[in-house]
Amino acid sequence: MTDNSGTSWRDRLFGGLKRTSDRLGDNLTGLFTKAALDAQTLDEIEEALIVSDLGPAMAARVRDRLAEGRYNKELTEEYLREIIAEEIEKTLAPVARPLEIEAFPRPQVILVIGVNGSGKTTTIAKLANNFLEQDYGVMLAAGDTFRAAAIGQLKVWAERLGIPIVAGKEGGDAAGIVFDAVKQATATGIDVLIVDTAGRLQNKTELMDELAKVRRVLGRLNPAAPHDVVLVLDATTGQNALNQIEVFKETAQVTGLVMTKLDGTARGGVLVAAAEKYRLPIHAIGVGEKIEDLRPFDPGDMARAIAGTAYAR
Repeated sequence: MTDNSGTSWRDRLFGGLKRTSDRLGDNLTGLFTKAALDAQTLDEIEEALIVSDLGPAMAARVRDRLAEGRYNKELTEEYLREIIAEEIEKTLAPVARPLEIEAFPRPQVILVIGVNGSGKTTTIAKLANNFLEQDYGVMLAAGDTFRAAAIGQLKVWAERLGIPIVAGKEGGDAAGIVFDAVKQATATGIDVLIVDTAGRLQNKTELMDELAKVRRVLGRLNPAAPHDVVLVLDATTGQNALNQIEVFKETAQVTGLVMTKLDGTARGGVLVAAAEKYRLPIHAIGVGEKIEDLRPFDPGDMARAIAGTAYAR
């Protein structure tokens, strides 16, 4: 897929992760000047991978691969990057899972959560657009009643996409809005109901209580709902994204991830560490602000973009 400028999705992904791959290259600088790979160089490579946000488990596996195949032999940067790409793809492939609309009876209810500023509301619009492209009927519910701006932004997106939205006033009862939305979606034959939720973490107890109330309301209408609880992560926050997963896993029973803002400021290596530590499905990634800039997650392209190797053939 290409955008209006003719740039392909893959080009945008590799461009968005250039800072990540360049940072990896900078951290590895000077490790290829020795005549042969030795224990000290392996230690230095392992440390370079950890500080590149790839996580200690990934760094240890790359070290083990190198020790098996290149110990006491010359090490080239090209070979190392290929090994890194292969190990990243092995980690990411099992968790690459697009959001599928399978619920019966309809609608499939998707709760979208994330801290304020993560791109949550825009991601909801992009997910809705993806489902519309697959000919599904989509409805939005403005369940983040804590911020008037979130309600207004979601209404604008619903109007642009030509889809219905259920919304209330700032400070309103989020569970009540979700209740009304599920009833309307059921009555009108909607396939997918995407629910925005409050993203504040300052008071975890309050957030947990609100999400629990939403779940109770959903359970009365459809015992299987919510079918998905999707956490939106901002790729520019680096290791802080792992802290967000930890908190939201506890408070919201997260079932999958979407990573946004994989642009020139991204620290995309953290997605590898997240996959390694939490094993949560990664549904999609976003590389920009345009409506088409969110697509299903391809582990091979992601691995090569992070490692800074050529496109997979």
